[in-house]
Amino acid sequence: MRDFGGIVERAPARVVRPGGADEVAEALREARARRLDAVPRGCGHSTFGQSLTSGLCLDMRGLAGVEDVTPGHAVAGAGTTWREVLAATLPHGLVPPVLTDFLDVTVGGTISAGGVGGTSHLHGTQADHVLALDVVDGGRVVACSRDVRPELFDAVRGGLGRNGVITSATLRLVPAPERVLTCTIPCRDAAGLLRLQGEIAADDISGQAKPSPDGWRYEIKATLYGDGPVPPGTTETEELPFLAFADRMRPDVEELVALGEWARPHPWAMVFLPRDRAAGVIETTLKEMAPRDLGLSGVVLVKALRVGHVPLLAAPPEPVLFSVLKTASPGSAPVAEMLAANRALLDRARAAGGTAYRVGAIPD
Repeated sequence: MRDFGGIVERAPARVVRPGGADEVAEALREARARRLDAVPRGCGHSTFGQSLTSGLCLDMRGLAGVEDVTPGHAVAGAGTTWREVLAATLPHGLVPPVLTDFLDVTVGGTISAGGVGGTSHLHGTQADHVLALDVVDGGRVVACSRDVRPELFDAVRGGLGRNGVITSATLRLVPAPERVLTCTIPCRDAAGLLRLQGEIAADDISGQAKPSPDGWRYEIKATLYGDGPVPPGTTETEELPFLAFADRMRPDVEELVALGEWARPHPWAMVFLPRDRAAGVIETTLKEMAPRDLGLSGVVLVKALRVGHVPLLAAPPEPVLFSVLKTASPGSAPVAEMLAANRALLDRARAAGGTAYRVGAIPD
């Protein structure tokens, strides 16, 4: 069995496809009796085997569905994708405050990873907006929240499924915008990009570095949900209905699938950096990189964000998420070389006071 990263392969001793929380609990009791590692798996979008095991694999997609949609919250099964969440909440004019850029990953999976999105500079991670969870802990189903079993609540959010298995989540909802305006703003360097991310009044914002004949060029995508002024320096705008904006990756993914790039190995490196030292780490790292080190469809993202009370993320104060999302395309650097560069990036990040975002592909 493989995951999206396509680097690690593991054959599980058994695959269980539970249809409810009680079946998850039964499977975990069996795994404990047989001394098997048990790992939950949603859509398998991990990049370095985080959703794989040689023990018992829990395929959580059977725990999908959204219910109890109200102006303040909805309850979603852990195996529900964010696309399915939106399909249930948007007819009510509601959305979660933070969405992943790619909607075809699961609620349980991203809460277990923290979950960063374009609005994380304002609202933090997806895990920050979970009101309550049902979790299988020690072979029994229990509820937890900030007030009920708070230690378990903190252990499973960002815990990568290793400290209990999330079976359902009560998600906070907010009013959905009808249309959005995305503004493209070129930046001179990483320092300028980070400065603008802190200054621009945008509802959704992210930065990107792209290879060019003259090195690397930086740009910001700043998205406005209301009628605010277009930010200074904007060179291009695009207006979309909210759902089209939320699902903006779908055409790119379809193209990558057609090209075969989606199925290639993805040695992704993701680190949290302290904001005051992030620009130096980013620019030094990119100076050492050539296009072959990124791959044909690789992407470099820079995202300043807030992290609330999600202790297992272990991010520094005022973090910047620096993501070098590599693809091992034909003619690119070998996977082993990409992984070695990922490790060097983590060492550089730690020297600057940063940490790993543990969903990446960085060798120990």
